[in-house]
Amino acid sequence: MSGAPAGPALVAAISLDADRLFAAEPEVRTDAYDSVHKMRVATRRLRSVLRSYRRVFDRDETDAIRTELRWLGEVLGVARDAEVRAARFVKLLDEQPAGLIADPLRTRLVTAERERYDRALGDIHAALDGERYGALRAALARLLATPPSGPAADDPDTEVCVVALSAAYRRVREHVRTEFAAAPDARIEALHDVRKSAKRLRYAAEAAGPTLGESAEVVAAEAKALQTVLGDHRDAIESQLAILAAADAAGAAHEDRFGYGLLYMAEEQAARTALAGYQPAIERLSVACGALGA
Repeated sequence: MSGAPAGPALVAAISLDADRLFAAEPEVRTDAYDSVHKMRVATRRLRSVLRSYRRVFDRDETDAIRTELRWLGEVLGVARDAEVRAARFVKLLDEQPAGLIADPLRTRLVTAERERYDRALGDIHAALDGERYGALRAALARLLATPPSGPAADDPDTEVCVVALSAAYRRVREHVRTEFAAAPDARIEALHDVRKSAKRLRYAAEAAGPTLGESAEVVAAEAKALQTVLGDHRDAIESQLAILAAADAAGAAHEDRFGYGLLYMAEEQAARTALAGYQPAIERLSVACGALGA
């Protein structure tokens, strides 16, 4: 491990994420496969790393950038969520026995999400052509060219990274404790908070990888595993909500709703299966963070 100032190490990490963001932009403009997802992830990573290592930079400048990254992520998120749901519904429908699914169901689920994606993609293109996105690009370029120095910029990089990962892991543990004590009707959102905190820990650990080495890489991998388990659970729950809404619309149109029940129960099983991995993932993450000293 090195003991160099933290500033350059964190600027390097942010530079990689900014490169990912800028590289995804032309692909989004041509609607290349998975391009919206790539750009959204780069946006989230940047925002998260700037938060986890905020003492390395000037807060006023980075907070302003984080606000704009949140805006961009929300614009991208509408299209990405529709894209994910459409793909999920296609897979779900293909898994059902032949002859049990009425044609209007596919239209209400798959076609509707694809149309939503197309509308959202138009909004993304408008945002990328707008002044607000141009200002965000310029602000990121300035940040990387002349990083605004914060109180921890000259502290040892190893120390800054361990402190940041320790704080991120504490947030995960706090959300896990809240989830364990949550009432049944509050548990879904509590699990979502655990997932978000795991994602922040993952991004902080990935940024710390060049400094802390394998120990940080293991933390990042286990945080990602926890994030994935809870992401799969969340996707199944949100799919169920969409299925219920479509079933209500189908009922109002006097269409057969039997197929909606099949899909709903399939997603119920998917949610249960995903959640079975929750406790083991927490335990593995705890071991990884303990080895790091977090």
